[in-house]
Amino acid sequence: MKTIYMDNNATTQVDPAVFEEMKPFFTELYGNPSSMHRFGGQVGVKLKEARARVATLLNCEPDEIIFTSCGSESDNTAIRSALSAQPDKRHIITTRVEHPAILSLCKFLEKKDGYDVTYLGTDEQGRLDMDEFKAAIRPDTAIISVMWANNETGNIYPVEAMAAIARERGVIFHTDAVQAVGKIPIDLKTTPIDMLSLSGHKLHAPKGVGALFVRKRLPFRPFLIGGHQERSRRAGTENTTGIIALGKACELAAAHMAEENTAVKALRDRLEAGLLTRVPDSILNGDKDNRLPNTTNISFGYVEGEAILLMMDQLGICASSGSACTSGSLEPSHVLRAMGVPFTFAHGSIRFSLSRFNTDEEVDSVLDTLPSIIDNLRKLSPFSAEKQAPACTKAFTE
Repeated sequence: MKTIYMDNNATTQVDPAVFEEMKPFFTELYGNPSSMHRFGGQVGVKLKEARARVATLLNCEPDEIIFTSCGSESDNTAIRSALSAQPDKRHIITTRVEHPAILSLCKFLEKKDGYDVTYLGTDEQGRLDMDEFKAAIRPDTAIISVMWANNETGNIYPVEAMAAIARERGVIFHTDAVQAVGKIPIDLKTTPIDMLSLSGHKLHAPKGVGALFVRKRLPFRPFLIGGHQERSRRAGTENTTGIIALGKACELAAAHMAEENTAVKALRDRLEAGLLTRVPDSILNGDKDNRLPNTTNISFGYVEGEAILLMMDQLGICASSGSACTSGSLEPSHVLRAMGVPFTFAHGSIRFSLSRFNTDEEVDSVLDTLPSIIDNLRKLSPFSAEKQAPACTKAFTE
């Protein structure tokens, strides 16, 4: 059974060219790049090349890139650095729709360290209110962290405009750009964003490598302390194979950017339009006109997303649920809750996230099979026939 993989916002296939680039550094060129001898030094040269490749994709300086293990480490490093460098400032601004790497840290800082956090809301399309954002900034605001693009809906947020406002107010601005890097153009020379997080496995590099952009002259405090690696900004022997792979992936992302925004977008649009047309009681979640080219999040009313995923999985189709439901829990996605998506639709949300490795034939296969899956599940649901939510919906809305 052929696998149809449409869960690229969760992780991506390692590009074959990326794999070929990193292979020699496992068994042939395995030296430590910090060593004084030439055997290690040649690996150091490749790390320098990888740093330049990442910087080129973001249009920043190579020495503004710090290699990390993942997007979550980059996010944590950015926020903790800003707080450590400004001990007199005790306020953080973020949004209700951030990735858990940001939200969980902010909740921890509130509970354990007494920081005050403002969580910006959204409208029904997941859009932020710039007036609410401006009003939230205070003299004691240490950092503002707003994601560039949402991992569930694909919504793109006005981080460049927000960063400009933050700069005017003297506040550090960080963006979690894990989903945006490689999919849409980013130019850090023309925006006052101070810090940016990215992750390799979201753009066809392997898992276990990420990066943090830190603008020159920004006060910075390292999260990991030990050796002199990364100019003493992130201790630990470098993940050489991962870093080299990330550099190659960034080079390829730049080369395929136009394809992401044309061919991949066309596949996404055809899949989306087909499902919304063929499946009654289905709605699109998010900002249709301002989102990533590869992402669509559709709610199918009166069915459970997990049941849809299980039946698709039996046919080799991989996607993800916008619901965080687990056995014994009725809690839907925090992103969809923030947007006010009706309870019986939030539970039936499915995110499809495509890549340049997807095909028209795969889209056809999903369009041919998913409507019947939804129809069969609804026949088993007492709520579908009555077009009403279960009793818990009333409690949820209250």
